[in-house]
Amino acid sequence: MKKNKSIDVIGPVQEGFDHILTEDALTFLAALARQFRSQVEALLDARDTRQERIDAGERPDFLESSREIRNGNWTVCKIPSDLRDRRVEIIGPTDRKMIIKALNSGAKVFVADFEDSLSPSWENIVRGQINLRDAVNRSISLDVNGKYYELQDEIATLIVRPRGWHLPEKNLLMEGSPIPGALVDFGLYLFHNASELDDHGTGPYFYLSKLEGHEEARLWANVFRFAEQSGVVIRDRIRVTVLIETILAAFEMEEILYELRDYVVGLKCGRWDYIFSFVKKFHSFPEFVLPDRAEVTMTTHFLRSCSQLAIKTCHRRRAYAIGGMAAQIPICNDPDANQRALARIRVDKEREADWGYDGTWVADPELVPIAMEIFGRVMPGNNQIDQLCEGIEITADDLLQVPRGKITEEGVRENIRVAIQYMVAWLDGSGCVPMNDMMADVATAEVSRAQLWQWTRHATGILDEGSNISPALFRRLLGEEVESIRSDVGSTNFVIGHYRQAAKYLDTLTLDSDFEPFLTTVVYDDLD
Repeated sequence: MKKNKSIDVIGPVQEGFDHILTEDALTFLAALARQFRSQVEALLDARDTRQERIDAGERPDFLESSREIRNGNWTVCKIPSDLRDRRVEIIGPTDRKMIIKALNSGAKVFVADFEDSLSPSWENIVRGQINLRDAVNRSISLDVNGKYYELQDEIATLIVRPRGWHLPEKNLLMEGSPIPGALVDFGLYLFHNASELDDHGTGPYFYLSKLEGHEEARLWANVFRFAEQSGVVIRDRIRVTVLIETILAAFEMEEILYELRDYVVGLKCGRWDYIFSFVKKFHSFPEFVLPDRAEVTMTTHFLRSCSQLAIKTCHRRRAYAIGGMAAQIPICNDPDANQRALARIRVDKEREADWGYDGTWVADPELVPIAMEIFGRVMPGNNQIDQLCEGIEITADDLLQVPRGKITEEGVRENIRVAIQYMVAWLDGSGCVPMNDMMADVATAEVSRAQLWQWTRHATGILDEGSNISPALFRRLLGEEVESIRSDVGSTNFVIGHYRQAAKYLDTLTLDSDFEPFLTTVVYDDLD
């Protein structure tokens, strides 16, 4: 264990870690934690209190207390030159190969992710910081399996996504308690790279995840001001984009932009996280049961309404609106299936560009040219910020309209398979996992297990054959899918993997009377 005057480093300090976990860097983390940890805890308590009110029947609505902000004539801060064209962004974890390939991909932005697509093992967190430092100073390279990877002259703009407020970092303790993971990811990246980024004519740019309202945005704004006042970063260099991936944040987009107006340059709409949030917030109510995941597309009314509201809100405040993720990966062994997948991506990205988004996300470098061509054709300029959507009015009922559709046994089985296989990979240190020709991350697993909880609790007589999704049926299907997975991976891999452990977690998460807010906080203690 390494000791700082204020912070105890519990995780093993491997070769190279000392260059990240320096005394000065840990002192800065301690200052952040001392200033903000109690405020993070208070916000998490406020989430629980809000959930209790929703469980008692309260429904979200646009805030009466901030009507003046929504009616006010204000705009967000100036957008830096290297963030003015964001038509295609690629996201991935902070491993060395991914960083190099993504920065070289031809995308305008690379989102280096400490959140949904990274399993937050101690090694992944610190190695990720090492890799980002090397990317910023342009020294990053990799020689593996006879292939050499290095940066090209022209690379994507780098944005870092720290963990959400809910995730702790158990390997860094102050006064015996973990530091919030968001402060760790933000603080280490900022401390080691702010000056170098400035030298390269760019800045410390961030995506903010899982916010549930403007008070959580205000906390981030205070963190940024504290970092500026500490001298770690020059004022007016930090820029952020906020992910609208919770149903509560959808009602406070204007207020979130307002609280972060000195730093924010855009909002991005999620899909799986947003659907997960919808299930989570209204899990107590059978009228909020959603159909199979495959039927909850971005064209369903509540998701389209969120998108239109985000575009209208952003453009009114001179901010960018970024669309959803194309999670598909190339289907190398089936050209026909690959072409069908690419056709679906084209339809999806054309829809986003037609709606007025200023950019979009992809998960694989091979999708960058497709998305770039579509946005370049539909959006010939760098953005569509002058498209004000003045005829669009979105109400609370629009955002809360529950999509209808089938719940099938195959949908249940699919959610079981996805949740188990993802948890196995996550416990093994991988947070970005190819499944069914798609790149799955935490959000995919979260919505899968959340629907299983919802269906076993409320889905009465709605399977195709009219049967209930009872605990007994769930356990039978769980057992069958576990055996199917064993057959697929082989007995040896099954035994040495985390499959039984993941199945046990899924059984508990599904059948507990209480709904767990995040599976990652439940499973985190078993992560090295």
